[in-house]
Amino acid sequence: MRVPLSWLREYVDLPATETGRDVQARLVSAGLEVERVERLGADLKGPLVVGQVLTIEELEGFKKPIRFCTVDVGTANGTGEPQEIVCGARNFAVGDKVVVVLPGAVLPGDFAIAARKTYGKTSHGMICSGDELGMGDDGSGGIIVLPPEYEVGTDAIELLELVDEVLDIAVTPDRGYALSMRGVAREAATAYGLPLRDPALLDVPGPNAFGHPVEVSDRQGCDRFTARTVTGLAPETGSPIWLQRRLQKAGMRPISLAVDITNYVMLELGQPLHAYDRSRIQGAIGVRRAEAGEKLTTLDGTKRTLDAEDLVITDDRGPIGLAGVMGGANTEIDDTEGTTTEVVIEAAHFDPISIARTARRHKLASEASKRFERGVDPEAAAAAAQRTVDLLVLLAGGTADAGVTQITAPSAPHTITIPANHPDKVAGVDYGRETVVRRLQQVGCDVYGQDELIVTVPSWRPDLSDPNDLAEEVIRLEGYENLPSTLPRPPAGLGLTDRQRLHRRVGRALAGAGYVEALNYPFIGTEVLDQLGLEADDPRRTLVRLVNPLSDEEPAMRTTLLPGLLGALRRNDGRGSHDLALFETGLVFRPTGQESKAERLSVDRRPTDEEIAGVDAALPRQPRRAAVVLAGAREQAGWWGKGRPADWADAVEAARTVAREAGVELTVRGDRHAPWHPGRCAALYATVDGEETLVGHAGELHPRVIKALHLPERSCAMEIELDLLERAGAGALQAPRISAFPVATQDVALVVSRDVPAADVEAALREGAGELLESVRLFDVYESEQLGGDRKSLAYALRFRANDRTLTVDEASAARDTAVALAGERTGAVLRS
Repeated sequence: MRVPLSWLREYVDLPATETGRDVQARLVSAGLEVERVERLGADLKGPLVVGQVLTIEELEGFKKPIRFCTVDVGTANGTGEPQEIVCGARNFAVGDKVVVVLPGAVLPGDFAIAARKTYGKTSHGMICSGDELGMGDDGSGGIIVLPPEYEVGTDAIELLELVDEVLDIAVTPDRGYALSMRGVAREAATAYGLPLRDPALLDVPGPNAFGHPVEVSDRQGCDRFTARTVTGLAPETGSPIWLQRRLQKAGMRPISLAVDITNYVMLELGQPLHAYDRSRIQGAIGVRRAEAGEKLTTLDGTKRTLDAEDLVITDDRGPIGLAGVMGGANTEIDDTEGTTTEVVIEAAHFDPISIARTARRHKLASEASKRFERGVDPEAAAAAAQRTVDLLVLLAGGTADAGVTQITAPSAPHTITIPANHPDKVAGVDYGRETVVRRLQQVGCDVYGQDELIVTVPSWRPDLSDPNDLAEEVIRLEGYENLPSTLPRPPAGLGLTDRQRLHRRVGRALAGAGYVEALNYPFIGTEVLDQLGLEADDPRRTLVRLVNPLSDEEPAMRTTLLPGLLGALRRNDGRGSHDLALFETGLVFRPTGQESKAERLSVDRRPTDEEIAGVDAALPRQPRRAAVVLAGAREQAGWWGKGRPADWADAVEAARTVAREAGVELTVRGDRHAPWHPGRCAALYATVDGEETLVGHAGELHPRVIKALHLPERSCAMEIELDLLERAGAGALQAPRISAFPVATQDVALVVSRDVPAADVEAALREGAGELLESVRLFDVYESEQLGGDRKSLAYALRFRANDRTLTVDEASAARDTAVALAGERTGAVLRS
C-alpha cells in the first residue's frame, strides 16, 4: 500500500514539521511494515509552468516527425515573449495548455535544462510528459495536456503536486484494514495521539424499493450488497488533476473518470467497488455460484472457464463478473468512445476464503481480491457507495438516482471476553486495566467490565478473534521496544535428550572432518526418484503427498536425504566450487501404510493423551538420518604432496565418523543398492537390540545417476540412520581409559579368498586377541598371481597395551597368534609367508 503523506494529512492533523521518515518511525513502532519512504520531486527545481501553444511548425527532412513550437508562458521567462521549443511529440495542438520547463530548471534524475540547438533550431526549454516529471504512466504516453481553465504562467510544480513523500507499506495478511487510507490514518492518529477524521462517516440514505433490482442467492458468499445508480454523466469529462495524481502516487494508472473514482474510493475506504454501464445490464443483478463450464470474458480480455465454486455477478444473460476479483467485459464502462452516461455502483462484501480461492484458481490477483481475501469492513459498503455517488455528481455532472438497494444478511458483532490482566501476563509487563481499556478503545473496540472485560471487536478488524489478539494490540501500541529483555529460566534437571545430543555430536564431528552443512527443503518429486534409479518396488517410492505443496514439481515429503544434498552439490559445482564435501542431518518420512486418519483437534482446551496418541498414529514413521556427498579433491595438492580425489572409502569413513559419536562399531560389507555403483557400494551394519541390522549405505554413485543429475564424475555419498545408531549405542559415551604403559605393535598379513569381506577378518582378529588388543587397522591389501587369482592378502597392524604393566614380547605374540588362529578358523585365513 502506497500512502502519499499529503493525502494522509487530510484525515489526521500531523505536525507540519513531521517528515515521511518521522511518520515511518511512528508506524513501524505501531507494528506496520513501512519498507521505505519515497521522496517525490526531491531533486526537482523550477521554473516549471503552464504554457499555451501558439504556433506549430512541422520540420521536414528528419527521420522522425519534429515540431517547432512557440508557447506562451506569461512572465515566467522574464520577458513575456513566446518561448521557442522543439518537440517530437504529436498529441497536442495549437491552443492546448501544456507543462513547460524553462532553462535553468532541473528535472528528476538530475537532468538540467538549458537552451540548445537541435534540428536546425534553438530550443529554449521543453514541453513535458508525465514520465519526464516522475509522475508515472498516465495512460496517454505523451505530452501532458492540461484542462483549459488553468492560467498561463501558473506554477506547475504546485498544480501537479509533484513534491510529496510516499510511504510504501508491506501489509501483512492479518492487517487488511491497512490497505486503505482510512486504516493507515487510524494507525497514524493513534500513534500521534490525534483525532481521526473518518472519511466513512457519511450520511447514507436508507434502502428503498426504487433501486436497481439485486438478487443474492448465496448469502454465505455475499452477506452485503449495495447498489446505487447515477445518471446524466458527461461522458467526455476527464478526471481532475488532483484525482489523477493521487492515484498515480498510490501506484494506480488513471483510466476514466468513473473507473478512477471507484479506485479512489477503494484506496480511501478500503472497500472495493465496481461500476457497470447501466445500458449494458439486462435485468436484475444477481450473485450466485457459477455453473461448472460457464464462460466469462473478464476486463483483461481473457475468456475464462468458471468453476462451480466461483462466486459470480450475473444478469439475465449469465455471468457479468467474477465477484470480488474482476468485472466482465460485457458491462464495461466505455472509456474509448465516451458513450457511458448511466452507471450502477456495486459495493458488496464477499466471503474472504471464496475470493482467495477464485483469484488463485484463475491466477488473477487484483487490487479488489487482495483486499477481500484479507478482510474488508462490511459496514463500509454503504458509505463507499455514497462516497462514489457524491464524487460522480460533483466531478461528472451526474444526478444521484433516488433508488437505494441494500441487501444485508443478519449478523451480530463479534464479542471476546478477556481478563483485564491478560496482556500483562502475555507481555510480562504491568500495564494495568486503564491502559488496556484505553488501547483497545483506540483500536475501535467497545469495552465493558472490570476484572473481566467484554470487548466488542470493530467491523474493520476481522483478525481480532481471541484474547491473545487483543493482548497483541495492547502490546504493539504500548511499544514492542518497551518490553523488557529477560532470559528464560528453564527448570533444573531438564536438558537435551539423548537423541538431541547425538544429533549435535554428529554435526560437530562431520564439520570437524571437513564437511559443510547444507540445509535443504524436505520436499521431493517422483522425477528425482527416477533419476536415482530406484526400482518400482523400492520402499523409498512410497511417499507422503502434500495437499497444498509449495511447488507442483515437489509435492511430497522426502524419503531420503540424498536428493536435496545432491541438488546442493550440483548447484555449487555449477558455480565454480568443484571440491565439495557436504552433509545434512534431518528427518525423512517413511509411511508404513498402517497410519490411521487424523481427527481434527479442538483449540479450546488441551488435547487428551488419547487424542495425542491418535494424531501420532496418523503420522508416518520419521527416522532421523545423516548423509554426506563428496566430489572433487578430498586432499588438496600442494608442496606437501599430490593430493587425492574423494572416493568411496571417504564416504565409508564418514559413516564410521558418525557411528563413533554413538559409540558404535560398524560392519562394512559389499552390496548392490541404488543409487550407488554396484561394485563400489558398502552396506553398513550395526548390532541393534542384539541383532545385526542394516543402518545405511555408502560408496560411489552409479554413472547413470551422475549423468541424470548432472553431477561431477566419481561423486560419492553416504546415508545412515541415527535412530538405529542411538539404539545400537551404549548410552552416554564413556571417556577413554588412558594407559601410561607403552604399546606393543604386531603386524600380520593374512591370505584369504577374494570374496571374504575384510570386515569378517577384522571381527575375528578383535575377538581372538582378547582384552589386551587396543586397536586393529587394515593398512594394506595385496593381490598377485603368486597368491592365486582368487586370493588376496590383508595386512593388519595390531596394537596391544595393558593398563597395569608393560607387555612382554611373548604376551603380545601369544595374543596375536590367538587372533590369527580364530581368523583362520572362521574365514580360512592363513599367514602369508
